[in-house]
Amino acid sequence: MTEDGDRLGKIDAETFERVIAPRLGADRDDVLVGPTAGVDFGVFAVGEAAVVTATDPLSFLPALGHERAGRLALDIVLADVAVSGVAPTHVTISLTLPQSFGTDTFEGVWRGIDAHARDLGVAIVAGHTGYYPGVESSWVGAATALGVGDPDDVVRPDGARPGDALVVSTGPAAEVTGLFATLFPEELDLPAETVATAQERVDDIETVGDALAAHEAGRVTAMHDATEGGIVGGLSEMAVGAGVRIDLDTAAVPVGAGVEPVCEAAGVDSWRVTSCGTLLIAVDADDADAVVDALETRGTAAAVAGRVREGSGLYVDGEATDPPETDDSWAAFRRFSE
Repeated sequence: MTEDGDRLGKIDAETFERVIAPRLGADRDDVLVGPTAGVDFGVFAVGEAAVVTATDPLSFLPALGHERAGRLALDIVLADVAVSGVAPTHVTISLTLPQSFGTDTFEGVWRGIDAHARDLGVAIVAGHTGYYPGVESSWVGAATALGVGDPDDVVRPDGARPGDALVVSTGPAAEVTGLFATLFPEELDLPAETVATAQERVDDIETVGDALAAHEAGRVTAMHDATEGGIVGGLSEMAVGAGVRIDLDTAAVPVGAGVEPVCEAAGVDSWRVTSCGTLLIAVDADDADAVVDALETRGTAAAVAGRVREGSGLYVDGEATDPPETDDSWAAFRRFSE
């Protein structure tokens, strides 16, 4: 049993179902998709349109470079809407900045947010920004993304069907690899060339553009961003949500340079740690190659790496596989920070 003081990362499914799911405010007919375990967005109706919305914490990591840090922070927020197949169009941002966060740093990060939002056609429509005592980490607030589209265009992560192909983009642990190599290069005790290569994995995180390109290229039935719990956690959620069996062939999945050395040095399993930017895509088998081609055209590594079948659960290289109970990257991050 995990002690309360040792908890890191998202709450578990049992806590969600016991505490949150029964208490969701007013019961409104216009809510099409409410908070659901394994589904990172909600949907509500406005007239004939569907509004897809998602909220995520914001983390600014100036060590990445100020504008780069802003771009990454925004992309992570917008990704949860983009995986639905509806393009994000608006975002609200609330920032609770530590008093140590300098004006130059804030201006640089905000330039990165603004530039990325402009590139994606996203308007920043509301927010709150202030400096507050007691804020000691990179977690400096939250943002809510919205996208407007046709209800029939919304694709949920629990929609995979037997017979679908599984496409995986980017590969495992690009996020953990890039961040650890940038934030803790000396603690990793790896050759400088390996660390420098691993730092480049942050630039592999292009979730919004990749998600929308995949939806445009083929008949996608389900899509999930492999965040906490990584590829194994994300595919387990997809399998449980859809009531299907998903088979993953790890040898077919692209793996970025530097991933395995960094994860080994950090003492984490690359397949079970947060992999923001890695898309898990169930797609009509006839369209799988077209989705891979669309992603590769954008410069994103991708491959057909499995199948959806009748049955239940996740099978990795033929073996039934349970989801991770925790994401060990949190403990590694705390250990390196101390």
